[in-house]
Amino acid sequence: MESRLLGELLIERGLVTTADVQRALDMQGRIGGRIGALLMRVGAVSEDSLLDVLGAQLELPLLGRDLALPDEGAIRDGALANGISVDWMLDQQALLWEDAEGIWWCAARDAQTPALAESLRFLLGARAPRYCLIRAQDLERSLDALARLHEGSRGDGDGDVRHLREMAEEAPVVELVNNLMAQAVEQRASDIHYEPDEKQFAVRFRIDGVLYSRLQLPRDRFNAVASRLKLISGMDIAERRLPQDGRMSTRVSGKDMDIRVSALPGVHGESIVMRLLPKERRDLRLDRLGMLPDHLELMQAWTREAHGIVLVTGPTGSGKSTTLYAALAAANDGLKKMITVEDPVEFQLSGVTQIQTHSEIGLNFAHVLRSVLRQDPDVVMIGEIRDLETAEIAIQAALTGHLVLSTLHTNDSISAFTRLVDMGVEPFLVATPIKAVQAQRLVRRLCPQCARPAPAPSGLEASFPALATRVLGDIAANWREAVGCSHCLHTGYHGRLGIYELVSISPRMREMITAGSAVSAMVEQARAEGFRLLREDGLLKAWQGLTSVEEVLRVTSS
Repeated sequence: MESRLLGELLIERGLVTTADVQRALDMQGRIGGRIGALLMRVGAVSEDSLLDVLGAQLELPLLGRDLALPDEGAIRDGALANGISVDWMLDQQALLWEDAEGIWWCAARDAQTPALAESLRFLLGARAPRYCLIRAQDLERSLDALARLHEGSRGDGDGDVRHLREMAEEAPVVELVNNLMAQAVEQRASDIHYEPDEKQFAVRFRIDGVLYSRLQLPRDRFNAVASRLKLISGMDIAERRLPQDGRMSTRVSGKDMDIRVSALPGVHGESIVMRLLPKERRDLRLDRLGMLPDHLELMQAWTREAHGIVLVTGPTGSGKSTTLYAALAAANDGLKKMITVEDPVEFQLSGVTQIQTHSEIGLNFAHVLRSVLRQDPDVVMIGEIRDLETAEIAIQAALTGHLVLSTLHTNDSISAFTRLVDMGVEPFLVATPIKAVQAQRLVRRLCPQCARPAPAPSGLEASFPALATRVLGDIAANWREAVGCSHCLHTGYHGRLGIYELVSISPRMREMITAGSAVSAMVEQARAEGFRLLREDGLLKAWQGLTSVEEVLRVTSS
C-alpha cells in the first residue's frame, strides 16, 4: 500500500490546496472523522476525485467502475444463506456479498473502521473479504433497495418541521447533496435539477445547455434531500405548497460559488433547480466569447460610445448576461462611473456599482433607475427591459448623455425595434437613441479530443464560400462532426461559444424604424450593409471546425 498521506497525494495532483488540508485537519481535531470526508464536507474536493486518489493509495477497486454493482436481491439471498443479517448491513452501512468465483466482497461507507473488521471476522471466519470503494450515492441506492426487499416499502410520511430538519442534518444526506454539487461543478454543469416522480426521483445536470440524467434514487429519499436543499439556501423547509426562491454562497470542489435555488410545487413533490454561478469568471472578456473578428471590432466600438442604447437580445439561457458583463468590462477604463441594475446580480465586477432589485418591496427596475440617474453615471447596465416604464427611462438616460446596455427577449436582432414599439414606445424614440442591437445563441464546441473530419454539408448557398472568404480570409474549410469520448462525457462536445447577429443603426435604418417598415424590409437593408444571420455566423464557425453543422441547425432552427 502507498505509505504517503492522503492529503499529500491530493495536493500533488492539484485537487486541493495546503490551506484546504489544514482546514480539514483542524476540523478533524474538533469533531473527528476521516480527512477525505472532511475535505468533501468543506467543498474542497469531489467524491469522484477523492475516490480516484484513495483507490491508488489503498490499491482498491471502485464499485461501479472497476467492479460491477451487485444485485440487491443476490446480496439479500446470499446473506440469508450464510447466516448474515440484512439488518446488520443496514446498520453498518455496508454491503457484503459473494461473487461467482466464491470471493467475498465488502463495500462500506468507511471500510477502515476496526469495528467493521471485527464484525466481518465473526461473520465470515477464515473467509477474509476483499474490500472495494463505493460512491455514497451508489451505497445509498443499494441499501435503500436492500431495505425495501427485506422490510417492504417504508412509506413517505411528511413529518413535522423538527423531523424534516433532523433528516436534513443526517450525514448521508449532507454527503449526497455536497457530492452532487461537486460532481456538477467538475462536469461544468450550469444547473442541477431534482425531479420527483411517483416512485423515484431523478437528478439531472445541464451541461453545455443540454440536460443529462446523472442519478435516480427512491422517492422516499426525496424529502430529506429537499429539506437539505431548502435549509442551506434559506427557504422555509415546512412550506411545500408555494414556490420559493433561495440562494447561498459556498465552496464547491475548490471553487467559490453563488448558488440560486428555486422550488416549485408539483404533483409528486417539489421540483428543485440549483443554478451554479462561479464567483470568478475568466471568460468575461469580449474576445473570449467566440466572436469573429468583424463582430468583435463592432462590439468593442459600441462599448466606446459616449451615449445611446446597445441592446443584446435572445431567449433565456443564450448568454446575454455574460455578453453584457464582458461589454461592461471592456468599457471599464477606470475613468467612468458604471452602475448596473439587475435581478439578480449574477457576477460581481470590481469598479462597478451593482444594484439588486427587490420587487416584493417595490424596488423594481423603473424605481431603481430613477435614483441611478441622480448618481451621475457614465454607463448604466439594465438587466432587462421588461415594460414600457423601464424602456422610457432607458431611452431618457440615453438621450441625456449616458451609455445604456441592456437585454431584450426577442428571437432576432431586427425584431427588437418592433418589440419596443409593441411595448408602447414611439417609433421615433426607438430610432433615435438605439446605436446597435445584437442577437445571440450558444452552440456547443466540438470536443478537441474526439471530433473527426466530416464531408461538406449539402444545400449550402452558392454565395457561402465567398462570405467565408470575406470574413475569415484564406482559412480553408474544416468541417467536423461529433464522436464522443471520456473527455467530453461521451457527448461529442465540450464547452460552448456564441453565434451572433450584429446590427449598427445606420441613417437609412433609423428612417425605416421611424416609418414603421416591415421587419423583412429592415432585414434586407441590414444585409445590404453587411449584416449576417445567426445561422450564417454559426456555419462560419462550423467551417472553422469549432462546432458541427448539426449543432448549428439544432440551435437556429425555427
